Amino acid sequence: MTILDTPSPNFDERTLPISMIVLHYTGMQDGPSALARLRDPEAKVSAHYLVEEDGTVCRLVDEDRRAWHAGRSHWRGVTDINSASIGIEIVNPGHEWGYRPFNEEQIDALVPLVAAIKERYGITRGNVVGHSDIAPARKRDPGELFPWARLARLRLALPRPTRNLMDPMWTQGGFLLALERFGYDVGDAMAAIMAFQRRFRPELIDGEIDAECRMILLALLLPKPQGDE
Repeated sequence: MTILDTPSPNFDERTLPISMIVLHYTGMQDGPSALARLRDPEAKVSAHYLVEEDGTVCRLVDEDRRAWHAGRSHWRGVTDINSASIGIEIVNPGHEWGYRPFNEEQIDALVPLVAAIKERYGITRGNVVGHSDIAPARKRDPGELFPWARLARLRLALPRPTRNLMDPMWTQGGFLLALERFGYDVGDAMAAIMAFQRRFRPELIDGEIDAECRMILLALLLPKPQGDE
């Protein structure tokens, strides 16, 4: 895999070991604009990598440095996610500029990048997450069109559970406790439910806790979720 070095000045020192990969979309009108912003010292944002629409991978921040991509966020008890993660931006206009499916070239480039990082740091599948997972009240990326199933089939992310599903019949409070146990910040309950749906049940993102959501979440909490892998 060829990686272009396009350094960004926007980084500082890590205070935690690397244990996560966070995937984003750029949410800007085009790739050059996104790359320019991630390298602009005034913007104070960055990521370790950017994947262009043609599959070109740019390295902006060395992995041993703390890039500024996650913002205020939380996952499985970690709140300084910038310190604990590798951030990857994928060029896509996002929900504000005409959200569309990701190019095959992008995903073809993303897969080996994620695989290499995951192996390098021993990152678990449950810690390969989207920006919306770690900041549900603020973010929707990489969004419901991101092909998580492809990563799951390669054991690079958790699958959507589809087999041996059982409804635990949780109340709303019980569901939120389980969602928090899984890793989400449930301070904004509706946002957390929708983030969960966007990731694991993207065809219906309505913020309603139904039997399907309960079954999926229960299966994810089991040692070996069985699904589209």
